Amino acid sequence: MTRPPTAAQRRVIDAADPATGRLRGTQAQLAALVGRGLAFRHPRPPHDHFLTPAGHRIREAAPGPAAAGAPEAEADTGVFAARTGGEERPDTRPSRAREVRSAWQGLLELRRMTNPDGAVDRPCGWERTHLVRAAALALEAAGHHPAGPDGDGYRVRATPQPEAVAVHGPDDGTLRACAATLEKAGWQVGEHTDPRRRDRYLLASPRRA
Repeated sequence: MTRPPTAAQRRVIDAADPATGRLRGTQAQLAALVGRGLAFRHPRPPHDHFLTPAGHRIREAAPGPAAAGAPEAEADTGVFAARTGGEERPDTRPSRAREVRSAWQGLLELRRMTNPDGAVDRPCGWERTHLVRAAALALEAAGHHPAGPDGDGYRVRATPQPEAVAVHGPDDGTLRACAATLEKAGWQVGEHTDPRRRDRYLLASPRRA
C-alpha cells in the first residue's frame, strides 16, 4: 500500500499554484513526490515540478490521510480513481463530482505540460500507460453514468489490443454519447460487434495527432 504524504510533503502539495499545480520545495521533497506519482518534473528548462492528477486529488481533499467516507482503496492510497463501471461499492459521496472535475482539470494541465506542443486536445503519455483510467475519467467528467451493480451505464475495460480500451453500454444511445465524448477528449473511436455475443461496443484509442 502507498503511504500517505508526510506532513512536510503535504505542505508542499497544499502550497501548489492553484491554476497550474506548480510546486516549490526542496529537491528531496520534490523527488519524493515524483516517486509517489504525485508530481512530475517538466522535461524542458527550468525543469519545474508540477502536480499530477493524483497530486491534485490530494490537494483538493480534506486535510488528513483521506477524506471522510472515502472507499477503502482510496483511503489507503490517497489516489483518485475514475469509475470504470460495474464497481460493487460505487463511490456516491457528495464530494465526488468536485473530485472528478479537479482530476479532469489536473489531467488537462498534465497534457499541456507534457505534450511536446502543449496541446490539451489529445491524450498525453500518462494516459497511454493508464488507458482504462484515462478513458473512464473522460467519460465521468463529462457527466456519463458508470454502470452500477445492476449493469446500467458505461463500462470501460482493457483489451488485448495495444493502446485500446473497450467501452460497453446498455444501448446504442449510450454508446453514441460515449463515443462523442471520447472523440472530443482526443480519442479515436470505432463501433464494433462482439462476434460471439453480438453485443455492440466501442473500441477507443488515444489520438497521436
